[in-house]
Amino acid sequence: MYNQYLIPANTKRGKLIFGLFKPFDLGLFGGGVLATFILIAFLPLSSNWVTLMCLAPAVLTAFLVMPIPNYHNMLNLILEAYDYLTNRRHYKWKGWCYKRVIKKRKH
Repeated sequence: MYNQYLIPANTKRGKLIFGLFKPFDLGLFGGGVLATFILIAFLPLSSNWVTLMCLAPAVLTAFLVMPIPNYHNMLNLILEAYDYLTNRRHYKWKGWCYKRVIKKRKH
């Protein structure tokens, strides 16, 4: 093959469940679905508002584990945005000349 190598575009997908989910993601979604089933079992679904509130945990966790491009999922995007907005964004220069003292010449 004349020294040509085939490198997979995304090797991390092989470590994920179904190529999309981490174990934490499936646990989070499973917890939301379980909470929804428990709410449906014990609350009377007499009105639309109660039904929406019962379905909210499963819908919310499904939204959080939904895969998106350039990030793993929505939860990861939200955590990265929070991290960016709450951390310091003014950085002090510490390059190669940080500790170098420049002496002025006397003319």
